[in-house]
This record gives sequence, C-alpha cells and structure tokens, in this order.
Amino acid sequence: MAEKIVLAYSGGLDTTVIIPWLKETYEGCEIISVCIDVGQGKETDGLVEKAIKSGSAECQVLDVRKEFITDYIYPMVKAHAVYESKYLLGTSIARPLIGKILAEIALEKGATAICHGATGKGNDQIRFELAIKAYAPNLKIIAPWRIWDITSREQELEYLKERGIEAPMTKEESYSRDRNLWHLSHEGLELEDPANEPNFDKLLQLGVSPEKAPDKPAYVELTFEKGIPTKLDGKDIGPVELLDYLNKIGGENGIGIADLVENRVVGMKSRGVYETPGGTILYFAHRDLEYLCLDKQTTAFKEIIGTKFAELTYSGEWFTPLREALSAFVDKTQETVTGTVRLKLYKGNIISAGATSPYSLYNENLASFTTGELYDHFDAQGFITLFGLPIKVRALMKQDK
Repeated sequence: MAEKIVLAYSGGLDTTVIIPWLKETYEGCEIISVCIDVGQGKETDGLVEKAIKSGSAECQVLDVRKEFITDYIYPMVKAHAVYESKYLLGTSIARPLIGKILAEIALEKGATAICHGATGKGNDQIRFELAIKAYAPNLKIIAPWRIWDITSREQELEYLKERGIEAPMTKEESYSRDRNLWHLSHEGLELEDPANEPNFDKLLQLGVSPEKAPDKPAYVELTFEKGIPTKLDGKDIGPVELLDYLNKIGGENGIGIADLVENRVVGMKSRGVYETPGGTILYFAHRDLEYLCLDKQTTAFKEIIGTKFAELTYSGEWFTPLREALSAFVDKTQETVTGTVRLKLYKGNIISAGATSPYSLYNENLASFTTGELYDHFDAQGFITLFGLPIKVRALMKQDK
C-alpha cells in the first residue's frame, strides 16, 4: 500500500523541493500538502495550484489566524514571555498550532506520516515534532533535511532547475524568512556574520528603520479586560483586525526591530533580525497596565514565570503540563488586569502616555508628597529599625571583632 504523507507546506524553497523529493524517495506515495495560514499574507496566494503543479495530490490552505491569536499569542502576552530579553517568540508560538493541525489532518486522512521542511540545525524540527507527538504519537515523521544529500540552498535551486520546477526565490534573495501575523524573522546572507550591521533598507518588510520614521509622534489607546486587548481607541475590535492595525502603525514608526544572537535549543548560537511591531506595542501596553494592577510580590514572581514560559515556548514544549500550569497561574494574576493604556510612538520608541484601571493599586493619597490621612511619616521609623536590624547586628559583630 502506498504511503500517504501529510506535508507542512509553505510554498517556500524547502517545501517546493520536498514534494518531488518525496515522490522520488517514497515511490507511489500520495502527498497531501497543508498550509496553515497564521498570517503569512500574500505568501498563501496561489499555493494550491503551485503544490499540485509540483506533484502534490491535493493541497489545503486553512485560515487559523483568530485561533492563533486568542489561544496562543494572548496567553503568551499575558505571561509577558520574552526569550533572552529580546525575542517575542514569533516563530516559536506558531509552531505548536501548526503541528497540532497537521496531526489532526493526518489522523483524519489516514496518513502514515507527516513531513516538515525544518532543518536538522534549527529549533522548528523540535517544535513541530513535539506538537505532533502530543496529538498523534504513533505517526511517522519525515524530516528530509536530516536524511537527504542536499546541503545548501544553492543545491536546492539546482535540484528544482534540473526537474523544470520554478523556484520561489533566487540565490540573491535567499534570506530565510518566517512570517505570520505576529512577526517577520530574517536569517542568512550578511546576517550570518554578527560583525555585519543589518541592511535595513533591504531587509525590513513590515516597517521602516527608526531613522526613516515620521518626525511627528503617533498615539494609540488600548483597552484590556483580564489581560486581553478588546478595544482600540475606545472602539471594539477583533483580534486579527487589532494586530493588523498595530503592525501597520508600529511599522510606520519604526517599532519592534530586534537584532539578536540567540541560543538555539540544539546548542548553537544563531543570529536573526525580528520585526514585531504590533506585538511590541501589545507587550508594552499590557505591562504598563500590570504596573497599576499587580502588587509587588505578584509582579516579581510573575517575571520569573514569564522567563520560564518563554523557555518552554521557544523549545516547543507548549503542550506540556508545566506550560499549562504556568498559564493557569498567569490567568489568575490577570483577573484585575483591566483598564486602558495610552501610548506615544516615536522613531522606534514607545512612550507611556497614561493608564487607568478600576483595579488600580495606585493611591494618590498615599503616594502624594502632600501628607495624607492614610500615611503617618512617623511609622517609618519603627519599620526602618526592624527592616535594618540584620545590618545593625552584623555591624555590631564586626565592631566587637
């Protein structure tokens, strides 16, 4: 019986090569190409025809943008998960959803295997395969980059040329990019040398560099309910429309460009430039609101949780008991994270321009320099005496010695 293989299909160079390679390697196999639309934009145009022309038996394009935002991005925003202080996990957060849907389709179609185009050096192979294992643990996984003889993008281009298949890019354009509604990543070419400054004029696609942003600031107002954004400038808005708008206004103002040499899961360092304009605005606004609504101890512990949450997301460990438990903790902290935040965007900078919340813990009577009825300055004397007691005892000991 011929193999039935579900292919994670993007229409990019790798998956364009994989279709004929699978047909030559697994003779008689039936390839079901699946493109999960998490916001790739025009990249999904014409994919069905392209996949069929390349040799796929069928091709599905599934729009899961809303689910991507509400079930994956929003939990990450609420956790304030940032990998290595810079990366807002744009590629990482999409992979669990893609892997889950691939597994569901493979089971529905009675497939014998799932194939992906992630390389043997990267993180995505781990993210895809852990998600697949969580939903279809018995399915075979085919990862061509780990078994074929092709070693470079130049060889891939030659492979397609020999078979008369049109390549989706040229050698000169072959940045490795990953795009979704949350971000756009760039790797390869001059970025492979950390000594090189990124060529933003050539690189950026979601926005402009701060130098080219307008000289006039732009303002945006976001309203959150229990940590989730629900309104833009006072008006109700859906999650996809909200992120589209934030990407647009953020990109125009040079927001959300990160250049990072990161530690991959497989042990090596890699360099990438990430554009996350809308996500950067959401993170900033959400954190500004938390400053009003969360107490000191919760804020401090939540930072620890956020770091671990980011590590799990980066490593593809989304469908794990620990990640689910961390999300439960985060959801509890978000019960009072409701309110409105106003931000000023100017030449790559996000500047707080005011925040309000019905659950604000800021008390003007307490905080004002004017003595209020809730605070007696004299109380500080006893507090400092007790708070500083260990320091005093140690000093007395040293004095006796």
